[in-house]
Amino acid sequence: MSLWRTLHVALAALTRNKTRSLLTVLGVIIGVAAVIAMVGIGNGAKSQVEASIASLGRNIISVFPGNFTTGGVRGGWGSASTLTVEDASAISREIAGVVAVSPELTDRSQVLANGLNWNTLVRGEDITYLDIRIWSMTEGDMFTEADVRSATKVCVIGRTVANQLFPNMDPVGQTLRIRNIPFKVLGVLAAKGFNYFGQDQDDTLIIPYSSHLKRIARRPNLNSILIQAQSPELMAGIQQDVTDLLQQRRNGREPDFTVRNQQELAEAATATTRTMTVLLGAIAGVSLIVGGIGIMNIMLVSVTERTREIGIRLAVGAHGRDVLTQFLVEAIILSSMGGALGVVLGVGASQLVSKLNGWPVLVSTSAIVGAVAFSATIGVFFGFYPARKAAQLDPIEALRYE
Repeated sequence: MSLWRTLHVALAALTRNKTRSLLTVLGVIIGVAAVIAMVGIGNGAKSQVEASIASLGRNIISVFPGNFTTGGVRGGWGSASTLTVEDASAISREIAGVVAVSPELTDRSQVLANGLNWNTLVRGEDITYLDIRIWSMTEGDMFTEADVRSATKVCVIGRTVANQLFPNMDPVGQTLRIRNIPFKVLGVLAAKGFNYFGQDQDDTLIIPYSSHLKRIARRPNLNSILIQAQSPELMAGIQQDVTDLLQQRRNGREPDFTVRNQQELAEAATATTRTMTVLLGAIAGVSLIVGGIGIMNIMLVSVTERTREIGIRLAVGAHGRDVLTQFLVEAIILSSMGGALGVVLGVGASQLVSKLNGWPVLVSTSAIVGAVAFSATIGVFFGFYPARKAAQLDPIEALRYE
């Protein structure tokens, strides 16, 4: 029997019991919709984390103090720093593929201006910091190389600091005091919002690292060194070169620093959301299997109800493979219809969740194709046994069946 004829017979058989067919595909519809919605929500969360990590900068490698053993005492990431400006200069000078380097110092401090005060993060950075972090100015300008060389008392401030200390006025050209030292405001940074770690990136004040060393921290060592690689492909090699160079500068002593790159941070940050996406998809996939079992159950009932019909077809010359094909096609039609309707419901549910809760949702084509393909596979897998059972019926016994 031709494929078109088989499809016609299968559709006719299914439409004879519309309600039963609809209830049968309902499990597949819910399963496919759940898979698409859950994976979409998981992918949306992952993309949000990736965007937050990307907002920290491009192709960044960071050097932190720590990871050493001295006299039996072990120190980890964030231990007392031995990093110096000379280390940062050596990295910039000697390692190929490095685009920019910024020595970093960070301290929280109470800042006063305009009769107001605010506790904020005071950063000591090089002029390359804004390029590394992909950060622009909305008002004024960044300090210059000359300001860094002469440790000038100048600064740029984040939007949060500007709002707290200079409400309803232009901060550029104003003076604020850090630990009773006056600094002139040269510019205001573009708003960035909160990062992946829940920190307000706009609650910051940036001064030349030389000014921080001499006037604020009054210590010789840095908190960290920020490095920008030319491309993502060079990051692993540069990370190793930085490690080797700093180790060489310490004359073979036990490492007292830790080198991390942005890709490692991104992978660690997205690992949780990746696991969540897989878990949600797997849980939703269980409902697809339940829907497949429902298809098998109904097909077995259908074989029993149509035993005489099968016997007549076999008696007038139909082959077992024709009966097998017909019942298999019926199962595939049910699962495919469920898959198609499930896609529509899943996409709609994803958009509804996004609109009601403000969650990011990313419905990927691969998730849709995978869910539909899986539902069709479910139809073949769970439809094969009833179809095979129908094909193996004895024509004489089938004709005698009441």
